[in-house]
Amino acid sequence: MTGHDDRSVDRYLASLDEQTVKDSETLIEMMRRISGHEPTLWNVGTIGFGTYHYQYDSGREGDGHTIGFYPRKGRLTIYLMDGTARHSELLAKLGTHSTTGYCVHIRRLSDIELPVLERIVQASYEFVESKSQDGPIRQILWKAEE
Repeated sequence: MTGHDDRSVDRYLASLDEQTVKDSETLIEMMRRISGHEPTLWNVGTIGFGTYHYQYDSGREGDGHTIGFYPRKGRLTIYLMDGTARHSELLAKLGTHSTTGYCVHIRRLSDIELPVLERIVQASYEFVESKSQDGPIRQILWKAEE
């Protein structure tokens, strides 16, 4: 993951369709409340909250967002940096979605149970924060066995 840049979240949201903006504003409010951080724009269009530092044995290091999402027309990707496998029980109650390694893909928020998503994002945030308290995270959390 590369660092965030100085492009504005508002400018990025302005480039999206009305439904995606509405859903994004709901997610921003939720993730701001969970993290206590303001949103920052990372990479092409990821809206992230909080940061953690990683440093792997390979020498690769950098910063990542603790929680975040990538809004695109007709699709929202929620990033769980600790991976989706840790949240399988709650994901079963989420509603219409699909998952890959550390991503939860949904079409729109009306397809899911928002309180369930909030519990998942809260748990993910707390887990990644706890792992980063003792210095750089030294493993790819979503690939790590817990």
